[in-house]
Amino acid sequence: MNIIEKRGWFLGISGILVLLSIAAIAVFGFRLGIDLKGGAQWEISVSGVSDENLILAAIKEVGNKDASVKKSGEGTFFVRLPDITEEEHQQYFVELTKRFGTVEEKNFSSIGPAIGSELRTKSMWAIVFVLLGISLYVAWAFRKVSRPIKSWKYGIATLLSLFHDVVIPAGMLAMLGYFMGVEIDTNSIVALLVVMGFSVHDTIVVFDRIRENIIVMRGKTFSLGEIINKSVNETIVRSVNTSLTLIIILVALLIFGPPSLFYFVLTILVGTLFGTYSSIFVASPLLYVWERIGAKSTG
Repeated sequence: MNIIEKRGWFLGISGILVLLSIAAIAVFGFRLGIDLKGGAQWEISVSGVSDENLILAAIKEVGNKDASVKKSGEGTFFVRLPDITEEEHQQYFVELTKRFGTVEEKNFSSIGPAIGSELRTKSMWAIVFVLLGISLYVAWAFRKVSRPIKSWKYGIATLLSLFHDVVIPAGMLAMLGYFMGVEIDTNSIVALLVVMGFSVHDTIVVFDRIRENIIVMRGKTFSLGEIINKSVNETIVRSVNTSLTLIIILVALLIFGPPSLFYFVLTILVGTLFGTYSSIFVASPLLYVWERIGAKSTG
């Protein structure tokens, strides 16, 4: 497979997806969960009720128009509310009991707006620091291979590849939030961090094979494009098989797992698919293009 020869197609597809994802985030924004903006989450069990709209109607009748209800199991619901007092909490409970009979409160948690804002800021910085930290580590790890590729170029290619892997599932979450009311919470941030960790693992394997092949050819005349192609083809089966084992597990969790983890698993699944693609078809071509640009500028 001549990946370098077709690099324009692979990088073009990725570029379009990244631009569309950025546009989705800019236009739609994210629908933030209570742990990132503040509010209350209430888990209740109501026997004999399977329609979440009935629960929502009862809560809105008390006076809260900003509530949302999601079914998490048979007769079990997650109710999300703006920041409320304990008195309001009890009013909702009394109203639900009057309307539906036995109501079991499984969990109730409340987060203030200030704490939500702090968590949101720290989550954003966590993603930024992980991106930069991984890229700097890759640049340091490849410091002994200076020719023909500078070690910092490995770091830049890794940074761009990881940004690609994170922004695409983030764009998906922005669209799901706008069209389906899916909320971004700390689980979503964890999912994106998991995607980065898994994706960079495959990328480093490919880069390390490139480094090994360059060392073998040291002192000889060789084409960088041929070395990169050879390295990618030597590791592609390993990358696909490793990702496939995770994808099978994630698909099983999507089908049979709890509804409350559906979008968490979906984010990791989408990130894994595009992370595998970027490790093979984006990171190495980026490394080649970056080196060619540098060679032309110095030549």
